[in-house]
Amino acid sequence: MSLPDRVKIVEVSPRDGLQNEKGIIAAAVKIELIDRLTSAGFQNIEAASFVSPKWVPQMADGAEVMLGIQRLPDTIYSVLTPNMRGFNDALAVRADEVVIFGSASEAFSQKNINCSIAESIARFEPVAQAAKAAGLRLRGSISCSLGCPYQGETPIQSVVDVAQRFLALGCDEIDVADTIGVGTPKRVRQVMDAVTRIIDPARISGHFHDTYGQSLANILASLEAGISIFHTSVAGLGGCPYAKGATGNVATEDVLFMMDGLDIETGVDLNEVVDIGMWISAHLGRKTASRAGSALAARKAA
Repeated sequence: MSLPDRVKIVEVSPRDGLQNEKGIIAAAVKIELIDRLTSAGFQNIEAASFVSPKWVPQMADGAEVMLGIQRLPDTIYSVLTPNMRGFNDALAVRADEVVIFGSASEAFSQKNINCSIAESIARFEPVAQAAKAAGLRLRGSISCSLGCPYQGETPIQSVVDVAQRFLALGCDEIDVADTIGVGTPKRVRQVMDAVTRIIDPARISGHFHDTYGQSLANILASLEAGISIFHTSVAGLGGCPYAKGATGNVATEDVLFMMDGLDIETGVDLNEVVDIGMWISAHLGRKTASRAGSALAARKAA
């Protein structure tokens, strides 16, 4: 299969990238990050999460952040909404898209929320109905699609089953997420091929963590399977508390550099993203995890 001419990059650093940071990051910094990402040309930015601050204190300022950003009309600003309270909060701050989530691993679901996969997704029915009634986009994210920290490899049929459930709820887009970064290209291709047999590939996205350095190869395998939406995080921010040594989401700069080399349009300014990655990394007191970002920044400084 030929590769797509254009892909959509969903920038997840303001939410997935920052949520596990130990030190609380000021809302003003998050707002500046989102504004700079908007300026760089992203079509879709995962901006906040309306979960209980007891569980994710870093995301407690979601409303302040959403109300403080400078929006562009063609940009989708997404928020995570685990329940109706979260949905109502998202509605109040004019989110463009709400995101619900479920695991493809029965062990992960039982271990983390003490219920089955089917029960966990059934809990999202009122959120899905409310989102559709309000005219909002709805996205479903399938965690542990390539592997689970408790049961090992995730059965492909489990991923397909969750994708079908999300489709039945009315999801406009469905993420196949490698939460702990254990996927390899062959397995990714098998999973993507199975999911796209029942769902239009235009509605499927790939969300890869780079724990074992496989993310770019996994994205290429996904492109070959007809996928044209990918989640990335500037400077490779993020991580997974369930995967020891996890290095976070695939770096946006690395993906943009690869897309440029494949002559695939993204609409995103790589040079601006490099600057953003260096800026947020300096603020967090660490080096960027992006190899392309480091190389391009060094070239600009020379």
